[in-house]
Amino acid sequence: MSATVDTHGHDDHDVHHHKETFITKYIFSQDHKMIAKQYLITGVIVMGIIGIMMSLMIRMQIAWPEEPNVVFDALLGKWAPDGVMDADIYLALVTIHGTIMVFFVLTAGLSGTFSNLLIPLQLGARDMASGFLNMISYWLFFLSSLLMVLSFFVESGPAAAGWTIYPPLSALPMAQPGSGSGMTMWLVSMAIFIASSLLGSLNYIVTVINLRTKGMSMTRMPLTIWAFFVTAVIGVISFPVLLSAALLLIMDRSFGTSFFLSDIFIQGEVLHYQGGSPVLYEHLFWFLGHPEVYIVLLPALGITSEVIATNARKPIFGYRAMIMSILAIAFLSTIVWGHHMFISGMNPFLGSVFTFTTLLIAIPSAVKAFNYITTLWKGNLQLNPAMLFSIGLVSTFITGGLTGIILGDSALDINVHDTYFVVAHFHLVMGISALYGVFAGVYHWFPKMFGRMMNKNLGYIHFWLTAICAYGVFFPMHFIGMAGLPRRYYTNSNFPLFDDTIDTQQLITIFALAAGVAQLIFLWNFLYSIFYGKKAEKNPWRSTTLEWTTEVKHIHGNWEGDIPHVYRWPYDYSKPGHDVDFVPQNVPLYEGEEELQH
Repeated sequence: MSATVDTHGHDDHDVHHHKETFITKYIFSQDHKMIAKQYLITGVIVMGIIGIMMSLMIRMQIAWPEEPNVVFDALLGKWAPDGVMDADIYLALVTIHGTIMVFFVLTAGLSGTFSNLLIPLQLGARDMASGFLNMISYWLFFLSSLLMVLSFFVESGPAAAGWTIYPPLSALPMAQPGSGSGMTMWLVSMAIFIASSLLGSLNYIVTVINLRTKGMSMTRMPLTIWAFFVTAVIGVISFPVLLSAALLLIMDRSFGTSFFLSDIFIQGEVLHYQGGSPVLYEHLFWFLGHPEVYIVLLPALGITSEVIATNARKPIFGYRAMIMSILAIAFLSTIVWGHHMFISGMNPFLGSVFTFTTLLIAIPSAVKAFNYITTLWKGNLQLNPAMLFSIGLVSTFITGGLTGIILGDSALDINVHDTYFVVAHFHLVMGISALYGVFAGVYHWFPKMFGRMMNKNLGYIHFWLTAICAYGVFFPMHFIGMAGLPRRYYTNSNFPLFDDTIDTQQLITIFALAAGVAQLIFLWNFLYSIFYGKKAEKNPWRSTTLEWTTEVKHIHGNWEGDIPHVYRWPYDYSKPGHDVDFVPQNVPLYEGEEELQH
């Protein structure tokens, strides 16, 4: 585990690199830093804007059902006659919003951006193990994103079976308008997306194992790299299962097979399908679906570890315990998928097994939360925007995780399954927490990516508006969920039982619209700072990790001279016996100095 590879022998061709054209530098680039920017712009910015716009339209429809809306009229065309949203497009919006945010923004956008940027820089490598495969990975992701967006322009409309794409709605092209060619495009898009993710994950794993600089043992790696590495391993294990589910679903749709279909009746007619089971699809989907939560969360938690330690000016508390918790979360995440299926007719004994493993995963999660809080305790806190978003992540990770205890218990889950309680839980613990990790990472490593600083005051406004509105949106959802309000309904106006919830829905929507405005502030700050932000220093945050030892100017190869060697762990902040409150990893230990590893 502690073996390292000295990559210094590969320096020559990197120092005297060939002249790049616009195409090779900005479009078909093999430089990990440029590919990170491509993932950031495509995944986080562009797909993020599309996903957020869909969520705001969903919210406006729920708050003011069957009322004409100029936004619907402008954006949805034939799907909103006279500005009133059609019921079919509502479920399509829910489907594509969930798909884009979970896979394209939080999986590819988060891992693609920060794994690509940081793995070579923090490990002391010239680039990824394979720059060519890295480039192919991005362009497959771009193609899958394009297909997903283009599915909105097919005649019958985009996929509309929910983001989980359960059969039979997804398996029968004639089931509803959203089961037609838009559904096929969803499946093809996801197959390409999974190929992209697998290529990227394999690249990350090989780079971490083989391309660490001299002295960079596994126990000297920053927690960001541990998180990215374990995330890639989870992806390689679980994504092929979703690919198999998508391919079998394509066969059911197009080639007459019956993997997920049995005893189907449409308008009194018995279809020829027999022998399959939609519950089989659920098992295949959630075997990826639950590890997916941690494929999204672990990189965000890794970023948070780095940002909190840097801005608390303290060593991260319990470094080895944090590594063990990452490994425990990775293992346990693969044996808890059944808690999504408590009401699918599962054997009660099997339900109790999944309840046990689900509650067990709270232990390593609590270790991480405890260690973050202990790192903050009595630290010299630098409350910049990245730090605020990292602290916000700890908050939402705890509050969202607490409701997971209810949903993880088979007896309690039955009461709130498929209600807004579930929506509140997973948006807080997965969506908002992961987005906070994205924002923390962007604010912290923006100087490394673009050589300029983002505006701190706009960052403060962005954080406080986002934090207040996030709780304003998702905290009330717990209560309307406990009142029994089902999710994914186009309107609840036909159910007098839920008339009392409409005021809460309108309040939630107002907070959601305000949160959307807050993201425009971030977008302006991001785009303006790329061109006109204050020029960044080499190490603006006085950080200890290797990425800050490179020059601000970007070269393909990262270091102009020799790659620095590593002599200490990555969290030597406020170490006694030193004149400054940070000691970079490439500074040798002085005689008699003890290397710390908590």
